[in-house]
Amino acid sequence: MIVKNEEASLSQCLRSVQDVVDEMVILDTGSGDRTVEIAQKFGAGVYHFEWCNDFSAARNHALNHVQGKWVLVLDADEVLNPEIVPQIQQAIAFDHNLVINLVRKEVGASQSPYSLVSRLFRNHPQIRFSRPYHAMIDDSVQALLQREPQWQVVSLSTVAIEHYGYQPGAIAARDKYTKARQAMEGYLNQHPQDAYVCSKLGALYIQINQVSEGVKLLERGLRAIPVEAPVLFELHYHLGNAYTRLKNLEFAVEHYQSAIQQPILLSLKLGAYNNLGNLLLGVGDLTHAKMAYETTLKIDPSFAAGHNNLGMTLKALGQLEGAIASYQKAIQLNPDYADAQQNLGVVLLKLGKVPESLAAFKSAIALHEAQKNLAEAQRLRQGLQEMGFQV
Repeated sequence: MIVKNEEASLSQCLRSVQDVVDEMVILDTGSGDRTVEIAQKFGAGVYHFEWCNDFSAARNHALNHVQGKWVLVLDADEVLNPEIVPQIQQAIAFDHNLVINLVRKEVGASQSPYSLVSRLFRNHPQIRFSRPYHAMIDDSVQALLQREPQWQVVSLSTVAIEHYGYQPGAIAARDKYTKARQAMEGYLNQHPQDAYVCSKLGALYIQINQVSEGVKLLERGLRAIPVEAPVLFELHYHLGNAYTRLKNLEFAVEHYQSAIQQPILLSLKLGAYNNLGNLLLGVGDLTHAKMAYETTLKIDPSFAAGHNNLGMTLKALGQLEGAIASYQKAIQLNPDYADAQQNLGVVLLKLGKVPESLAAFKSAIALHEAQKNLAEAQRLRQGLQEMGFQV
């Protein structure tokens, strides 16, 4: 792993692998905190590298210090899921496996809770990282497979890595958007038809509200040849997000459906199904919205947003008891889910269960305030006061 000023999260990361790996190679790029000291306490080999705005250069330098036959790459804001270890051990024992793709759970992400990452691979001298941002081994692996076709790339479907970098404040605190944009725009200038960078940079443009620029870039990615299924999924998925923002619901639905049709792991499609459900619910297509949300829960029964969204659909269908059960499940999975508490309060009030309703509204207001959503807390409190309730 490469690190800089990661004292807050490094211990959790290293603790998750200390009984799994044979060595820890930590490349520090200029920490001014206790990062190096923490790494050394875990018995890691710590090396130093002068940062040059190129993640691939740093990761490749770290690879130079690896002694083992297999390499697992983590970031400090990630942990390894212990349940995946037996599957990893079985996969690396197979002589022809070159790369083992792992499912990463994006904890706290508002979009796409799961991603597939090429983070476990054989320590082959020709496998190296490329691209200054979103550094990955895929380019070198594709070239290697053409020369040495006996190798194979496989994927494990169980969540292997939990990533905490999308939690509130994490991105802003590290100024990730600015760094990512600068790095990817530089790469795009040199590789204008690269579908992968079109997807990543196009998605970033949408996140920073440069939606028309994002659409142009994503459409350019679709025209690139060839485009593999995982990148095609991302291009269509982000175009669905873009056209949703542009209120072009027909195009948005079309792109979400195209994303869903790609032959990739089902868990990676969860965000597309959920967003499609949101669109269908918004236009009153309750039957198909319900189907979309039910699909998200088949993919991941612990998806709290899916339960909340299904609850809203059931409420719109007049199935109030089912809606209550869905909201309660969402709250059970995520006790800090303010919207679910608020939605629960609405349905309970509709059923005349006033004390239970006011309790849910009180929880929702407290959560909105704790999460700095003061305007919504005040709006909810004022609405209840207008109905004669004091919360």
